[in-house]
Amino acid sequence: MPAIDPVELTARLVRCASVTPANEGALEIVEEVLSQAGFNCVRVDRGGICNLFARWGARGNGKAFGFNGHTDVVPVGNPDDWSMPPFGAEIKDGVMYGRGTTDMKSGVAAFVAAAVDFVRDTPPDGSVVLTITGDEEGDGVDGTAALLDYMAENGERMDACLVGEPTCPEKMGDMIKIGRRGSMSAWFKVIGTQGHSAYPHRANNPLPAMVRLMDRLASHELDRGTDHFDPSTLAVVTVDTGNPASNVIPRSCSAAVNIRFNDTHSGASLTAWLEQEVAQIRDAFGVEVEMKIKISGESFITPPGALSALVATAVAAETGVTPELSTTGGTSDARFVKAHCPVVEFGLVGQSMHQVDEHVVVEQIHQLKAIYGRILRDYFA
Repeated sequence: MPAIDPVELTARLVRCASVTPANEGALEIVEEVLSQAGFNCVRVDRGGICNLFARWGARGNGKAFGFNGHTDVVPVGNPDDWSMPPFGAEIKDGVMYGRGTTDMKSGVAAFVAAAVDFVRDTPPDGSVVLTITGDEEGDGVDGTAALLDYMAENGERMDACLVGEPTCPEKMGDMIKIGRRGSMSAWFKVIGTQGHSAYPHRANNPLPAMVRLMDRLASHELDRGTDHFDPSTLAVVTVDTGNPASNVIPRSCSAAVNIRFNDTHSGASLTAWLEQEVAQIRDAFGVEVEMKIKISGESFITPPGALSALVATAVAAETGVTPELSTTGGTSDARFVKAHCPVVEFGLVGQSMHQVDEHVVVEQIHQLKAIYGRILRDYFA
């Protein structure tokens, strides 16, 4: 079996218009490649989401290294804004264009190609496990979480895992993610009494209450950062009354905030703080306040150690760059994997992800495969 070309495999995946939660044949392509190489492949579809579990090696035999990634992508927006077909995987001047080229079909192609070549050339005394979902860009409820549930129910395991998300901000090799901030959103509705703006004493205007609440939340210092995390942030993302009239005091007003938090906090502790702030506004202004919370993920950290050193050594060897260990950025499926085993993230330069004309330098796909292959060789050495 010839070596797997990660660029060709990336192109095949990009041509699948797998806008989350659609699959459009992407996982079938990966399953075919892995099955031909002797991987035991199981579809772990749940809730209408397509997922793939693949393992080379006997279950429970020796140590197990895992890769995690996703084949779903975000919408393309207006296709007319693209200079290249969004699902064409066309290459121009050494650059491949298309939705998912960076986030993260190249990453999946690179670790699939590296894993296949590795088990064929130097069969390890252990297992190589790949978990690939079609629901990272969506709600995440039935994606990697479903794969980990399947593993727990069937005695499957990873002793360490690398998530292949784009992690490098400027150049190939400059950053490894060893943790992520938590993320939560809160929606508020303040309800007062509607009235004529000329007679404000006959109404109970919800707007001053909402403005005070948003100001208190936005001006509050959550923390000053920790050893591995920047300070937590709270952003007011919308305030809306839906009121077109200038002579009417509205009955209600809505707003929302998003919080990215470090290991000083938990979703529960921040929820308790928000409840206290809401109670103060409710009492001070005599209004009703409704609040809805969604916690997308808790903060986590894989302390610098054997796994981060393994990855950093491979990155430096293949790129000549010493990577920074970071916890910056948004959420990823590492937030689920961290409950199963130590996890870090390393992948491509992510500057064009989710943008019009998303693209990847072709040579970097080959480089990424080489890094992943070296990680496997060093791990099982």
